[in-house]
Amino acid sequence: MDLMKGKKGVIFGVSNTHGIAYGIAKQLHEAGADIAFTYAGEAMEKRVRPIAEGFGAKIITGCDVTNEDEVKAVFDACAKEYGKIDFVVHAVAFAKKEDLTGKFIDTSLDGWNTAMGVSAYSLVTLCRNAQPIMNEGGSILALTYLGSQYVVSNYNVMGVAKAALESSMRYLAMDMGEYGVRVNCLSSGAVKTLAAMGISGFPRMLKAAVVKAPLKRNVTLEDVGRAGLYLASDLSSGTTGQVLYCDCGCHAVYGSSKEMEIISDNVEI
Repeated sequence: MDLMKGKKGVIFGVSNTHGIAYGIAKQLHEAGADIAFTYAGEAMEKRVRPIAEGFGAKIITGCDVTNEDEVKAVFDACAKEYGKIDFVVHAVAFAKKEDLTGKFIDTSLDGWNTAMGVSAYSLVTLCRNAQPIMNEGGSILALTYLGSQYVVSNYNVMGVAKAALESSMRYLAMDMGEYGVRVNCLSSGAVKTLAAMGISGFPRMLKAAVVKAPLKRNVTLEDVGRAGLYLASDLSSGTTGQVLYCDCGCHAVYGSSKEMEIISDNVEI
């Protein structure tokens, strides 16, 4: 498939072969895209570099998305290698472990600022620095989750950060639209990734999703990867300022957190 042949872009947030960012990168690569990869820190480089090299990446570089100088350096490298780029994938989120358990009301100011800075404000930083080298018709997409709209047990401050991310996306869509660039969010259903398994009670979320989803299954990395490919490609040329759900329909029938817990208690693994 040559859907992305000649297209160039950068993905922030690939960390292993089991994550959503990898699923999107795989679909983009198979469609012909040339992808630059970033990693956060020396330890993460050991995971990301082999993946990026496997995709034939010309750019593999470190980047702390909360450091604007480092973000600018990534896009400077892209400008030098590619001239212009066509897509950016924001797949970066972080919250302190202690803020993903217990009560949301106990979230510390430092925990709040950390989650918001890494998970939401970084999209603003990426858009600001990507804009000068984005081709008209380009696409920027960020990963979100239904916890932005509903209370999900133990998602806590990350749910609020995702809500901020989605709201920021809409304002950024307005600003970037002046340059012919689209900005959207992709809301994936629960996927058994390493990051997700760090959320307390996540296995119960997977079970509950099977019961609630109209398709009666959990979403796969392939499902989400194809949705990401759609948003990054010219197929979504008229779509911006939107949250695209890829969750087997869970968002359409989602109930309260208590209901989800009750349902999941009665589902056999």
